[in-house]
Amino acid sequence: METHEFWMREALREAESAHAEREVPVGAVVVYGREVIGRGHNQPIGRTDPTAHAEVLALREAAFRLGNYRLGACRVYVTIEPCAMCAGALLVARVSHLIFGARDAKAGASHLLTGSKIEVIEGVLEAESRSLIQRFFAERRGKEMEDRG
Repeated sequence: METHEFWMREALREAESAHAEREVPVGAVVVYGREVIGRGHNQPIGRTDPTAHAEVLALREAAFRLGNYRLGACRVYVTIEPCAMCAGALLVARVSHLIFGARDAKAGASHLLTGSKIEVIEGVLEAESRSLIQRFFAERRGKEMEDRG
């Protein structure tokens, strides 16, 4: 049987896609039963869309595939703690579970789900999720230093 780690690895693959596209490497998958029905990775730069976060894109695909915006039987796996916009989208979609890897000290808003029916599980493959995003920002800082020097 698949574990939270199994599905989080799928989200990490999405985050790697974002990284390859020079987007902030966050990935998400929506799981219904034992099937991924929605995938997404950050694409606000590529799509010129400030709402093109991994979670939103994955929720859109899942809702389309199910033919319903209510995703009550679905679990969402995301590499980094959702921002306020994405937490709101999870609430509106009425997902059953949010499982995320690493906290986001600046923009994380999983606390907005407190008191909702969404079960929140954090820290799944936290080190891998954190490492990917730290590597991205280190590379970005290195590039900025090269451009200045």
